[in-house]
Parts: sequence; C-alpha cells; structure tokens
Amino acid sequence: MFNGLQQRYKTRVQKKLEQAVASYFTAHPEVKLIVVTGSVGKTSTKTAIATILSQKYRVRLHEGNHNSPLSVPLAILGVPFPENIRSFSAWRAAVRAARAKILAPTDVDVIVQELGADHPGDIAAFGRYLHPNMAVITAVTPEHMEFFKTLDAVAHEELMAGNFSQLALINRDDIDGQYAEYLTNGNLDTYGTSAAAEYHFEQQDFTVENGHVGNFVAPELPAGISTTIKVLGEHNLRPVIAAAAVGVKFGLNAEEIAAGLKVIAPIPGRMNLLLGLNGSSIIDDTYNSSPVAASSAVQTFYSIQAPQRIAIMGSMNELGDSSPAEHEKIGKMFHPDLVEWVITIGDDAGKYLAPAAHAQGCQVKSFANAVQAGAFAHSVMDRGALVLVKGSQGAVFAEEAVKILLLDQTDADKLVRQSPAWMAHKEEFFERTLN
Repeated sequence: MFNGLQQRYKTRVQKKLEQAVASYFTAHPEVKLIVVTGSVGKTSTKTAIATILSQKYRVRLHEGNHNSPLSVPLAILGVPFPENIRSFSAWRAAVRAARAKILAPTDVDVIVQELGADHPGDIAAFGRYLHPNMAVITAVTPEHMEFFKTLDAVAHEELMAGNFSQLALINRDDIDGQYAEYLTNGNLDTYGTSAAAEYHFEQQDFTVENGHVGNFVAPELPAGISTTIKVLGEHNLRPVIAAAAVGVKFGLNAEEIAAGLKVIAPIPGRMNLLLGLNGSSIIDDTYNSSPVAASSAVQTFYSIQAPQRIAIMGSMNELGDSSPAEHEKIGKMFHPDLVEWVITIGDDAGKYLAPAAHAQGCQVKSFANAVQAGAFAHSVMDRGALVLVKGSQGAVFAEEAVKILLLDQTDADKLVRQSPAWMAHKEEFFERTLN
C-alpha cells in the first residue's frame, strides 16, 4: 500500500496517527469503540451493527474495508485516506486533520471499526493503542494461509482482539470451542443461530421473498423480539444476530432493535438476490470468497427450488498450500442432480475445483476471467434458472459475470467494485486475460 515512501517515514506517520487516536479517546471518553475481527463476515457484521445502533446513537462507520495499520486510525477518526499515497504533503495533511479531531467537539457516540489481519501479530499491534468497549469476532477459518500456516495461528490472531477489549462477543457457530484457550478475557458472550449461544435466533419460517421469520432471543429480553430478517442464508443471519446482541449490550430497547432489524439488507456482493435475463434469479455473492463462505453459499443455493441451477465459482485466494484441498472440497459439493453447470473463473478454481466437480459427473467449463464465464453462462441459461456467482476479489472479479446476466443494467449499481478506479483496473486485467 505504501510503495514509494521510505519505510522510516511510513513508521513515523503510523505512530503519529496511533497517538492521535489514543489522545482522541482520552479527550472524548464518552465515545464508545466497537471493533470487528474474524476471517469472514466482518463487513456484513459491522454494517449490521451500525444499522442497529443508529436507531439510538450517532455512529461512525467506514463503509470500505480500511482495516490496515495505516488506514484504521484514519477511519476511526473520520479522516479521509489520502488518494495519493506517495505524497508526503498528503500524509502531513492527514496527520494534521487527525490531531484536529482531538480538540474538536465530537460528532459521534459510537465508532464501529473493522480490524484486518494479513500476518501473525497484526491484530495484537492494534492493541498497543486501542482499548475497545467491545470486540465482535466473527469466525476462524482459513485465511492468508501462506503466512498463518495453521488454523490455530489464525485463531490466536483473530481472538486477540477479545483480550484487549472490555467485552468479547464471539460467533459460537463458526469458532470452535478448542480455541477458547486463546481468550483470556472472562467478560465473554456468544451469538449464533443455535440455542447454544446466549444471543440467538429461533427460526419459524423462511422464504426467498421475505427472508427469515422468527424470534431473536437474548437473556435481557424475556419475550425476545419477533422479527423478519431479510437476508439469504443461515450464514448471513449471524451478522444480524451479532448486531442485535450489540444493541442489547449498548442499551437499546426492544422497539429500537426491532426497528433496526427491519431495515437491515444485504450489502452488495453478499448473497444479494438480483433479477436476471429470461426470468432467472442471480445470487450475487461476489464480494469475496473463502472455504466456509463458499460452502455456505452452495448450501443456500441448493435450498432454493429452480428448474435449472448454474454455479459460477471463482478461485479462493490467499489459501497458501491448502488451496488445492480447499478448492477440491468445494468441487465435491456439486452433483449433476443438483446443478446443471459448474463454471469456474481463475487458475485455482480451474485446476482443483473444476476436476473435482467433473469427477462427480457435472458439466464443467473453466475460464480465465469473469467476462468469459458470464458470456458462457448466458448461452446455457434456461428460463427461470438460478445462478450462484461466488469468488474472491483479486484476479477474479466475478461481479462482471453477474453484470452480463442482469435483466436491468441499472442493477449494476448494486454490484461491488464499480467505481471508476476499480473499473479501470478491471479493464486492464480483462484485456490481459482475453489475449
């Protein structure tokens, strides 16, 4: 991210920004901080938390994924990240703006901030200057395995945020109990879709059109909250349950939480159901991908009735040596009785997922990029088809396959990575891979 700047200058800037954040919370102890960590689901979780809390509080949320050591302090303080990261003057201006926040009247009550981990020690480093009121930890699954090597190392890293926060709220469904040894904070609660979690959801009904109907259960709410959560898939219920639990912990009453639940909607690229050509439906899950997320998406895909199913599966990045096995596992989830075509995008999906699906008896077609994959899907799509589109970000960009299949091209605004900068980057990538 910081190419072109001397490492020494980068370190100085980062230290000044961290000091500004620490000073900000000293000057404004009334402002509460919630951090969100985990292998998957951070963006959906932080967005849902902000939606619920905004029923009562002024909330700051950076809608992008500024979760790195340099970008986190700026996102917390509400200072724009410099457009020209090679400009010394731009970084000096950012530091001045950060310091100005210390003396200025606060414009928020709660800050919800995502923390990212690419290497061992990344989350622990945030604990040098952050002392959150709450850490929400979404999952422990394979991520950046070229650096972490083992799931134990991932668990140790992601759970670290719970230890430097006043309260830890962890996803009981996606964090194995064996990792409890990494949590030293005794002030701990759990959330999930099963009654094993203190905060959970009792589902009574589900339809694609209306979502999940049921009751949110919390120890503080004897009657619970009857509600409808309009997301697709059980794995997308969990961020919403986490948000409702945070709402309870931050003093929202049942009516305020219910009002927040009503307005929660899928974020772009997260199991978003869109109308496609020829009466088809598209499950747009192109924000990113990982083994757990891909598996959950396929399970939800199978739960929806359709005369034809087509799966467009992009490579899952940053899995290191585990990539062949993880892609093969996803490939084995496909069966010709359940899906008519499996279409892959990218190298690893083509090398490992495609052969596994073919061995199951599926029709399989592999492509170097999403434009080619979307065009092929268009050519084989029957009326009323259900199409799942899933893939990681880098060198996949599966949202461009979705774009080809949309009934109404104005719905392209609902897709991820559609800014001019992203489109220019993708155009260059597609030109390379089409030649």
